[in-house]
Amino acid sequence: MGKTHPEIRDSVRALCGGFPGEYWRQCDRDRAYPTEFVKALTDAGFLAVLIPEEYGGSGLGISEAAAILGEIHKSGGNGGACHAQMYIMGAVLRHGSDEQKQEILPKIATGELRLQAFGVTEPTSGTDTSRIRTTAVRDGDDYIINGQKVWTSRAEHSDLMLVLARTQPRESGKKPHDGMSIFIVYMKQALEQKSLTIKPLRAMLNHATTEVFFDDMRVSARNLIGKEGKGFRYLLDGLNAERLLISAEAIGDARWFIEKACAYAGERRVFDRPIGQNQGIQFPIARAHAQTEAADLMVQKAIKLFDAGEPCGGEANIAKLLSADASWAAADMCLQTHGGFGFAEEYDIERKFRETRLFQVAPISTNLILSYIAEHILELPRSF
Repeated sequence: MGKTHPEIRDSVRALCGGFPGEYWRQCDRDRAYPTEFVKALTDAGFLAVLIPEEYGGSGLGISEAAAILGEIHKSGGNGGACHAQMYIMGAVLRHGSDEQKQEILPKIATGELRLQAFGVTEPTSGTDTSRIRTTAVRDGDDYIINGQKVWTSRAEHSDLMLVLARTQPRESGKKPHDGMSIFIVYMKQALEQKSLTIKPLRAMLNHATTEVFFDDMRVSARNLIGKEGKGFRYLLDGLNAERLLISAEAIGDARWFIEKACAYAGERRVFDRPIGQNQGIQFPIARAHAQTEAADLMVQKAIKLFDAGEPCGGEANIAKLLSADASWAAADMCLQTHGGFGFAEEYDIERKFRETRLFQVAPISTNLILSYIAEHILELPRSF
């Protein structure tokens, strides 16, 4: 569709015009955080779109947030540097105390504080979150946190992070996911006390991802979000929003690849005619377009349900699956259309190719979504 919120899309596109391919290429080469881009988005109020007006935000919905992120990707940029700023604060907004909301949300809205890191995944647990080993032990008015997280993106560029830790052993609850809690960590303080260590993870793409280590990190009990032991439930509350926003980014990527391929197919001449005259070039582009438009219909359906407060777990997961597949198919098509030039840095295709491949794996693997669909929608026996 791509026609939702044209005024927002126009504004985002204009902002992105100040950050052309050269900017993103340099960030990619240097493995640098796009500080200037994130500041421009913050100053324009785009990262505060989901924060209620009473806390200084725009008070808009996932539909508007998806339009922002989708347009960033369609313009050739990448929202991964800051998209979590939009949805991670949802745990505070939905489950935090009044004190936490008043202290944190207005500062996130103005950019005074950044909350865009969430420590969940661990080296030994992977996608089985119930088996995390990071612990938080009550000690008077504090909790003492010990453990390790991996693939914690943007930890070096956040003032606050959320950490999922076990406050009770896995065996003590009725369900394996009971007994986990979420804490707000003020990172500057923890770094100064040397109870938090951040180690960058150099990866296939520039995603500012890290390992983080907690060594007797003392966190005030006032920084516990909601009730002790309910952290996994709070985590699940934010997954649909995350899936939908990532889906919008994937759709934006797919449209960027399709536009790039169409332009090149019309300009590139071989044997005295544009290569776009050849059905061997036309048909893959047309198929990628059809696949993208179909995926976007599912994304928009899920967004509509989410913003209406309706259950949308199945729709959000299917939207993530289809949009990730569409962006990857479009990326492969675009690279093939360009031939050897697709590997040249100056065309930006190889960078976007690497970036969009992530959606097949994170924030949830396509295989896990297929398992969810089989078990929870089609009611097939649970697989192991």
